[in-house]
Amino acid sequence: MEKNFLWGGSLAAHQCEGGFLEGGKGISNMDLVTKGSKNTDREIHNELREGYYYPSHKGIDFYNRYKEDIQLFAEMGFTALRISIDWSRIFPNGDDEKANEEGLAFYESVVDTLNEYNIEPILTLFHFELPARLISKYQGWSNRKVVYLFEKFAEVMFKRLDGKVTYWSTFNEINHLDPNSVSSQFFTYYLSGLNYEELDNPKEAVARIAYNTALASTRIVQLGHKINPKNQVGCVFGINPQFPETCKPETMLANLLENEKELYQMDAMCRGAFPVYKLKEFENDGIQLEIEESDKADFRNGTLDFMGLNYYMSSVTPNEESENEALFGGIQNKYLELSEWGWAIDPVGFRYTMNWLYRRYQLPMIITENGFGAEDTLLPGNIIEDDYRISYLESHIKEMMKAIEEDYVDCFGYLSWAPIDLVSASTGEMSKRYGFIFVDLDDNGNGSGKRIKKKSFEWYKKVILTNGESLK
Repeated sequence: MEKNFLWGGSLAAHQCEGGFLEGGKGISNMDLVTKGSKNTDREIHNELREGYYYPSHKGIDFYNRYKEDIQLFAEMGFTALRISIDWSRIFPNGDDEKANEEGLAFYESVVDTLNEYNIEPILTLFHFELPARLISKYQGWSNRKVVYLFEKFAEVMFKRLDGKVTYWSTFNEINHLDPNSVSSQFFTYYLSGLNYEELDNPKEAVARIAYNTALASTRIVQLGHKINPKNQVGCVFGINPQFPETCKPETMLANLLENEKELYQMDAMCRGAFPVYKLKEFENDGIQLEIEESDKADFRNGTLDFMGLNYYMSSVTPNEESENEALFGGIQNKYLELSEWGWAIDPVGFRYTMNWLYRRYQLPMIITENGFGAEDTLLPGNIIEDDYRISYLESHIKEMMKAIEEDYVDCFGYLSWAPIDLVSASTGEMSKRYGFIFVDLDDNGNGSGKRIKKKSFEWYKKVILTNGESLK
């Protein structure tokens, strides 16, 4: 492993910040999503309703406790932390004339704190946080107008944090936009502000959103380079590969097409053009996109500097229809164990995915999310024996190291999800815990909020200190 390899973790504003309406913040789409559970879907509301708990309003209070949390990350030896910027903290309505100074000051202070501890700040501009006003007024990302509003937001952030932040990500997991399963339909809302189940023409809405977000990314890359040529601008993708159930030719073809659903936006951002076959698919479905002549130049000139990879699981493309559905399509792999939330544990699939993407795009890569959600038990003396988390992470990091050292994948960092317990995006629960640090809050936001180190805290600290050598 290179000596300058980045070790750390990733967070998202809507899952950790809290601070609802504090400091001039507006309402975002994620502020309108209720708590769910492993057995109950989260509800998506058009406005706040009495009698419901909206987890983003409290999060883990990172908004007020970020210095304490960053100090703990520094104690583990972090050299990088990825955070997201809640657009509604900067432009409360999304299309305000002027930026909110209190919001800018907050993120600048977070970045300054990270830099004080020599922790590389990596900022995601869009991690599902869309000002709610942009949904009711413009229909979210389905309207090309939002591309230019996002560009204005990005420009403000680039200029405010110029010289303090080098690594930027335009989007998080935008490739999950088109649902591959009923259970993943909520990602359409997270990424666009539109409730998939309420859309009159889902295919057309998804096509417009897919094109507009890919175009926005290319324009942000160019903007970042123009403001400071040292800026490195990438995008984070969530990839959960599907493997064919058998080598039956029909299954192999279905497997190819299923995997390609996750990659066409990546192709657009990495290869300098929106895929022609996808445009023809849209045309065949009678979908009319708002395309301008300058778009071709934007795609050509706005290719990514690096890609972020979020990896958790894999699944299988079945020979025939099955009810054994996995979260992002396909069925569960009979050779793999599942977490208590039904996520397949596949460390070799991690190495496979790194190779697959690197050989396809030849771009530097950073692992931006990888982690294990589980219910932790707080024992007397504030002890948490999370050996299951250590086992998951150790097996995956070992496979990552093989991809780097044996397969020559250009990977410059590993960021776990998440270094501290926070609200689960998929279920809205606190009980689905990922962190090295326990946060004393329950699924309804009750508790002291106290931070408690788990067994995995010291384990990850050693991994970082030895640059992964402790795992060999």
